[in-house]
Amino acid sequence: MQHLAALLPRVTLKQALIVGGATAPPLVGGAGVLAILLYLMAAGGTATPAPEQPIAFDHSVHAGDAAIPCEFCHRGVGTQAAATVPSVEQCMFCHSVVKTDSPQIQLLQAHWDTKTPVNWARVHRVPDHVRFVHAPHIQAGVACETCHGDVASMEEVKQVRSLAMGDCQGCHRENSASLDCATCHK
Repeated sequence: MQHLAALLPRVTLKQALIVGGATAPPLVGGAGVLAILLYLMAAGGTATPAPEQPIAFDHSVHAGDAAIPCEFCHRGVGTQAAATVPSVEQCMFCHSVVKTDSPQIQLLQAHWDTKTPVNWARVHRVPDHVRFVHAPHIQAGVACETCHGDVASMEEVKQVRSLAMGDCQGCHRENSASLDCATCHK
């Protein structure tokens, strides 16, 4: 099922109703088209629930209570194509002394001891044909919360915006950013 979802476009409920309503009645296989649209909606096209992570990481404690800036942990955000997740080593800078008795920190410590990375589940994803780089958005003053939501209040991070083309184009229009296809598409 994941392979099918990766090949097909992500749709919002409004898009599904428009396309499904327009195509279902005239087509003999309209129920099939409607079923595919319903599947796409359920398969994570728009705002998605938080994926299960190998270690419970509470962003509301780190980004909220401790007010650690996003860039402190996601160091590649200003220079690399992906924001990157912190290495075990980076987490251990603090957690070699902070909350060492916590079961979740002990899981982190086990990764440190065995020199194995934590395989975090990706939360925010755009299609593979999209070239998204954080740096120009940061340079333009776009706050992380614009696309990622109020992460500082989230115990588990989830995707709160669709990150679909229309969503991005709307923001580009509002901020007089380029709408040239080559800006975002590979």
